[in-house]
Amino acid sequence: MSARFECRSFTGGRGDTVVFRDIDLTVEAGSVLALLGPNGAGKSTLLLTLAGLLPPHDGTVAVDGVTLRKGNAVAASRHGVVLVPDNRSLFPSLSVEENLEVARKRRGPEPRTMVDVFPALEKRWRLPAGALSGGEQQMLAMARALVQQPTVLLVDEMSMGLAPRVVETLFDTVRRIATDHAAAIVLVEQHVSLALHAADEAAVLNRGTIVLRGGASELLAETSRLEQAYLGDSASAAAGDA
Repeated sequence: MSARFECRSFTGGRGDTVVFRDIDLTVEAGSVLALLGPNGAGKSTLLLTLAGLLPPHDGTVAVDGVTLRKGNAVAASRHGVVLVPDNRSLFPSLSVEENLEVARKRRGPEPRTMVDVFPALEKRWRLPAGALSGGEQQMLAMARALVQQPTVLLVDEMSMGLAPRVVETLFDTVRRIATDHAAAIVLVEQHVSLALHAADEAAVLNRGTIVLRGGASELLAETSRLEQAYLGDSASAAAGDA
């Protein structure tokens, strides 16, 4: 049985500049992979490339065993790959409802059903997205992804600039989306502890390569290995992972 989402020997970057290289990732249905690492490690560029928004230099991406066309965001979307970018990319002049309606696929869930997942949006339903708080905008970005019925959900820096209570709610929601919708989720996040609590597996990207991977609960209990990976001590991290 093949994984829901995987990439193999994946190398890419911005133009001719290589940002990440030889990345192998596998995410099962209903599972969350936390992709961690210091700023500038290449995490956001990797997500953009996995979503087909940037062309890879080499390697493959597959959904449910089907290899996707390289650098083709439309093909990725057709196979259920949905990206929640770090800037949220909402339409600020459109209402909450209109942002969801624009994203909704044919025969997809009605926008109104998203208030069951994000109750805070109900009182903001008719307001323009630009008038929402940061936390509400992130909820709307996640709801917009969910109405697209993702098979694979790529989430970039969900907690950036948000209050701790809102962040905890969003992480709980990510876990429910994976479980309830059998989605494979790749979560890029700087809030390491919350990410590991929400995830099943984790990988640390540093200087463009995976320097550490393992079970999320295992890495949560071994902070020294995480520190080594963040500092770039890949040899020590790899030795601990053997």
